[in-house]
Amino acid sequence: SARWQVLAYDRQHYGTAAQELSITVTPAPDGEPPFQAEFLVGNRNVEELLPAAARESFLVATAGVWDQDDLLIVNITSALDRGGRVPLPIEGRREGVLVKVGSQGAFSPCLAAATSPQSRFRCSLGQQPLASCYDTFAPRFSIRWCNLTLVQVRPSPVTPGPTWGSGVLEDGGDFQPPTEVAPQDLIPGFLVTLLVPLAVALGLCLLLGHLMCCRREGV
Repeated sequence: SARWQVLAYDRQHYGTAAQELSITVTPAPDGEPPFQAEFLVGNRNVEELLPAAARESFLVATAGVWDQDDLLIVNITSALDRGGRVPLPIEGRREGVLVKVGSQGAFSPCLAAATSPQSRFRCSLGQQPLASCYDTFAPRFSIRWCNLTLVQVRPSPVTPGPTWGSGVLEDGGDFQPPTEVAPQDLIPGFLVTLLVPLAVALGLCLLLGHLMCCRREGV
């Protein structure tokens, strides 16, 4: 749980308002969905997809092209946060929204065909990508299929923790002390550490005394 300050502005009058919200994030019971698809909705702003009714409508449309019944929205991001351009001040223009949808099931053939190399090649030529199903998003949501991204999330390996015992030595086991280490002669190291700095200091003192006493004018 954390407290966040949300700063909003009016698009028409450019007024601002701030509000503090307390947000509690709980992990999903089944973990992060392994299959995630990110759609770019060109005819919507981010605040238009935040209400629950709009998100539910988008999931219903997604189920038409992704034959899964456990779809959920993982993230909603404005296209401006991903390098999108600010739309011209013309009626009907929108910023665009990136909606990431996840599922436990694999991608449908329709989504796989839309991101195939053949579809990417058609997109590079300015043509529509390959689609093997009916676009259930239209006309409410204008999906830019050339910007569709499919990601398969790999579960991170879990490192097993240490196994804790009872703390009591089992019967029949004798304690084996560690092997004794042979004593080391530390005198040479001590002499080197002490005599070398003293020799350097004595040499510097002799050099400094020679320069100050024997190099004076008239001597």
